[in-house]
Amino acid sequence: MNSKNTCTYGYTSVEYNRFRSFAWKMLLSFGITYMFFYNGRQNINLVMTQMAEGLGSTTAAMGVVSSALFWCYAFGQLINGRLGAFFGYKRFMMFGVAASAVINVLISFQHSIPVIAILWGLNGYCQSMVWSNGVGVLNKWWPKKHRGFASGLATAFSGIAQVVTYMTVLLCMDMNPEWGWRAAFRYPMIPMTLMLIAFAFLFKTKPEDVGLKPFEEEDKEAEARDTALSAQIEQKGYLYPYKMLFSEPKVIVFCLISAIAGVGRYGLLTWVPTYFTESMGLSIKEGIFSSILLPTGQACAIFVFPLITDKVFKGKREPMLALASVVTFIGMIALAFIKTQTPASLMLFVVGVSGMVTGVIWAVAGDMGGRAFSSTVVGILDWAVYMGAAIQASVFGFVKDTFGWPAIFITIGCLYIIMLILTLAARNMKMRRL
Repeated sequence: MNSKNTCTYGYTSVEYNRFRSFAWKMLLSFGITYMFFYNGRQNINLVMTQMAEGLGSTTAAMGVVSSALFWCYAFGQLINGRLGAFFGYKRFMMFGVAASAVINVLISFQHSIPVIAILWGLNGYCQSMVWSNGVGVLNKWWPKKHRGFASGLATAFSGIAQVVTYMTVLLCMDMNPEWGWRAAFRYPMIPMTLMLIAFAFLFKTKPEDVGLKPFEEEDKEAEARDTALSAQIEQKGYLYPYKMLFSEPKVIVFCLISAIAGVGRYGLLTWVPTYFTESMGLSIKEGIFSSILLPTGQACAIFVFPLITDKVFKGKREPMLALASVVTFIGMIALAFIKTQTPASLMLFVVGVSGMVTGVIWAVAGDMGGRAFSSTVVGILDWAVYMGAAIQASVFGFVKDTFGWPAIFITIGCLYIIMLILTLAARNMKMRRL
């Protein structure tokens, strides 16, 4: 938030400066904690080949194990946005981080694939306790005018998180090569736990926790809507937001868009490290270094998307989704026909940038739900993202075994054309009841 902004959102000058300072602290404490939280989620993607060999299984079967996290994460997101609001955002988020770290360490001692699958699914549910609740808290600190920036920066941390996970796992496996794949589930939990301790001291869930009143929206219509929606929740109960939101055609369309985004983002993150080791004969270490351009591109999307959205599309979000869909389609079709390491790595960077549309989706979620429903809308759309992620993890291993690696890339590319069509349909849709 710009200190030169004449709007102080109902605060005095001194109160506004304090509010702005805490808003930044909440954004950064959540973002940095979430950045290390990925150590307990993306680590399995980097060692699936080693796990398959060590456990006497196949990469396709390990893809099914990987999907257990996505399925449980998806349905966890569907309910945890509301549960966090009910039980307390901060307490709920801290439990999720701590439980995920414990489960990862437990997995490192297992020798049974079914047991690992069950634990990995439970880990997915614990991981689902954090994102929608964190974004819900940010919407209590960042007014509508700045919400796109806040949600975009938080998403950037999740993009950087994947780079952090890649480097952390690589370092851990170098430190203890005798542990093999098990190292990826042990050492990476240390920085995750340390950040949780800092988070416990820094994070505040709403302005009232630091002696400030809730901010007043510059957009008085949005302010009145938030107040009315909060009153409706109090009157009509816990499940009312779901009934209202799932009756909105625009929410349904964005669920489909989000599911495709999940297939694209996690389809590549899940399989690209294995692609380099199996298709190009690289070592795990070499494959990680080549794969890292993908999450690097996803992290860079935070700088590309706001620039284009603000300067070219004047703050409109759907045109950015449409442009990203076209570029990703072209990049995925090109990737299907690339056979060498360096061009493939560079193309992964391009589709990493263009395919990382979730930052735009979270901004749309904040616009659709406001402060009253934001964590619930984010939870619903993230449920859809991870339904897409779960489906790809369950299916793409068999697609690869049956049709080869190009089939995965072509499938993702075609799905982004469907995203383009859905985005054009959503462009003029209005929320009817909110």
